[in-house]
Amino acid sequence: MSFRLPHRHRWSNLLATMSEELSTTAATVATTTTSTTVTRPSSSKSLWPSVLRWIPTSTDHIIESEKRLLSSIKTPYKQEQVNIGSGPPGSKVRWFRSTSDEARFINTVTFDSKEDSPTLVMIHGYGASQGFFFRNFDTLAKHFRVIAIDQLGWGGSSRPDFTCKSTEETEAWFIDSFEEWRRAKNLSNFVLLGHSFGGYVAAKYALKHPEHIKHLILVGSVGFTSEEDSKSERLIRFATTWKGAVLKHLWESNFTPQKLVRGFGPFGPNMVRKYTSARFGSYSTGQVLTPEESRLLTDYVYHTLVAKASGELCLKYIFAFGAFARVPLLKSASEWKVPTTFIYGYDDWMSYEGAEKARKDMKVPCEIIRIPEGGHFAFIDNPTGFHNAVLYGCRGFLPREQDNDSLPEGLISV
Repeated sequence: MSFRLPHRHRWSNLLATMSEELSTTAATVATTTTSTTVTRPSSSKSLWPSVLRWIPTSTDHIIESEKRLLSSIKTPYKQEQVNIGSGPPGSKVRWFRSTSDEARFINTVTFDSKEDSPTLVMIHGYGASQGFFFRNFDTLAKHFRVIAIDQLGWGGSSRPDFTCKSTEETEAWFIDSFEEWRRAKNLSNFVLLGHSFGGYVAAKYALKHPEHIKHLILVGSVGFTSEEDSKSERLIRFATTWKGAVLKHLWESNFTPQKLVRGFGPFGPNMVRKYTSARFGSYSTGQVLTPEESRLLTDYVYHTLVAKASGELCLKYIFAFGAFARVPLLKSASEWKVPTTFIYGYDDWMSYEGAEKARKDMKVPCEIIRIPEGGHFAFIDNPTGFHNAVLYGCRGFLPREQDNDSLPEGLISV
């Protein structure tokens, strides 16, 4: 997927989309018959009432707003904090530089499913959380044992100090913490789905640990091409302007959308509300959020955005200015060992052309599906189309149904 600049406002569009991912960060943990297992000690509470704080939030706010967002989900589920230890055993690259042996935790929800259903693990995008998939859990749980996580440093997971200094360390932060989570959950032979930056992490994980993955689903995945591959004259010209110079400086300084929201302090909630109401309401490419969905999503998004900066600081180490991958997936296409389904919204700002280029070098089955009335968050914009695309991509190992091998109506095969 190319991160091409379609016009001079592309960088701001990128920040907006990240804010979408940050923004939609929502909910994956509450249901009528919810079972909760939390072993992480609760954080100390501030002496100041939240209404008097510059940033009125806390870890408790994140968890409670997450539960409220998921309260509409009918499928029973279990929420737990999975202990992944203090660092990868035997690895010279740690998730954080610290003399502390404090354990870290991955916030996880597992939905009830039919016996012997294949396992589907879902990874959110940049700055988001598992709750992004709140419109998808009920339907997918009818076919899979669905497990969704908050990546290390985001959502309700631990947020250690982010002190990575290179692309290698930053990738290890996400890949190795996910592997420790997998080991703790004793999972294997599962379907791995990642959205946007989560797609990049899922692909990198599958390249390192293909033996655990049955099928890979990359939804609007970033990171396939580098700046050199793109040869974007528009970006080059923009970078020479004063605006381009300022934005490039902000990028290299690791300025993130979350920092902007934090800076607005008590005005941040209204700022987020205006964004979610516009992106998933008046400017939605598909099925708009109901007023209640919008209210609950906005509340959760705000609390996850302004929490301690951690995983969000990966940005400049993974991508160069313009969001081109520093270690692009396209260069690893010939090493792909896991059958893959690429899914894109028809109006996704992330181009599917990078996947087309990668497919030419892949030696495993690979297909590309586009979803109508869907943008970068196609699973929110057009849930039905997204569900059909996932089920079609996994048709080889799901129970056979009538016309199981036919591309569902409305979907486009590239």
